[in-house]
Amino acid sequence: MFGIWGHEKAAELAYYGLHAQQHRGQEGAGVAVSDGEKLKPHKGLGLVNDVFKSCDFKKLNGKAAIAHVRYSTQEDKEGGVDSVQPLLFHSQTKSIAFAHSGNILNSHQLRRELEDAGSILQTSTDSEILAHLVKRSKQAKTADAIAEALQKLIGAYTFLILEEDKMYVAADPRGIRPLSIGKLGDAFVVASETSAFDIIGASFEREVLPGELIVISDKGLESIRFAMREQRKLCSMEYVYLSRPDSDLNYVNVHASRKKMGIELAKESPVEADVVTGVPDSSISAAIGYAEQSGLPYEMGIIKNRYIGRTFIQPSQELREQGVKMKLSPVRGIVEGKRVVMIDDSIVRGTTCKRIVKLLKEAGAKEVHVRIASPAITNPCFYGIDMSTKDELIAANNSIDEIREIIGADSLAFLSTEGLEHAIVKDKTIHQGICNACMTGNYPVTEHGEKEPSYFKN
Repeated sequence: MFGIWGHEKAAELAYYGLHAQQHRGQEGAGVAVSDGEKLKPHKGLGLVNDVFKSCDFKKLNGKAAIAHVRYSTQEDKEGGVDSVQPLLFHSQTKSIAFAHSGNILNSHQLRRELEDAGSILQTSTDSEILAHLVKRSKQAKTADAIAEALQKLIGAYTFLILEEDKMYVAADPRGIRPLSIGKLGDAFVVASETSAFDIIGASFEREVLPGELIVISDKGLESIRFAMREQRKLCSMEYVYLSRPDSDLNYVNVHASRKKMGIELAKESPVEADVVTGVPDSSISAAIGYAEQSGLPYEMGIIKNRYIGRTFIQPSQELREQGVKMKLSPVRGIVEGKRVVMIDDSIVRGTTCKRIVKLLKEAGAKEVHVRIASPAITNPCFYGIDMSTKDELIAANNSIDEIREIIGADSLAFLSTEGLEHAIVKDKTIHQGICNACMTGNYPVTEHGEKEPSYFKN
């Protein structure tokens, strides 16, 4: 997500902010712009460039905007362009636009309650649920209505909400999904990743705190606490895979943390080999760390086609498999006749890893030793990463040796949970902490608060 308040080129800067975060979603993109009197939307299916190539930015004039790239999870695969955010709602007095990242665990219950009370929901997105809750609130001020509505949500979420004269920014009480605030001159900017600030020349100010609602207007920035702050549980997969290496999350640089994952992995799982290579792009930092710690040379043994999107977040297994074939190519001159340590950031379904091992061996690699710079993913994620059932997780249904045999590697090892935490967490204060439920099964919050429902075990 990206938001900006107080800049005459708000829509154009929102485009650049989304472009810097294209890796977070590839199915659709959209923007809603305020000129102080009305909200104007533009959205569509596809990549940011595809959606905005037909956009007339002169018609999207205004000093405030929120924008979003769509990454649907299993709960929200349908909907087409109607589910692309921001979602825009009109009333007799004002308009309001919503953009959301994450997943609301009690969305089904809230949806039933809203429908029983007479609401008609048009999409399957969680953003629309919050919009109806806000509209049904009896609070006089929008900020109070949003705070009241947020208190009814359970799960992982960040929200950007735009009215004609105000912008609202919120993060869940555990801060599972990232969101930061920056400044561009006198303008405020908000983004899921700080890399979006760099591309427009903005400076990082601070992160949105867990349980915080921020109101941005011409009067400045106002902070409201809508919930008690819990121990920070920032998604570990943001560090492992999802975020750009030049982003900072919870004041920790992603590249530095990934490199440290590789260093820890080399300490835990050394192997006799000739060369280390990483799977582009998110594994390269860890591969550099592994090579540095092990004393082996790092080489670019795998090349990525830059025009192919991310295979992990493709909406179907068929597309993921086709994407892997088109996406990566081995460098024969580097790997031929060599014992190769192949560093990957994670194994979810095993599709990518199996294909790359095969490509390396077809290119003449003597041995391929796979090292994974994160613990084995054995549990579903319910917080916004599309890993919703154990059936699709290779490590949930097979031993390490069975996985090694399936992917065709000569050896296989995963980073320990202790090694992952050591690479990410600076200290044990309330400001630090990660969610690694997909690796440990220890979920920080469930749909019923702290009581674990049965579907979390399925």
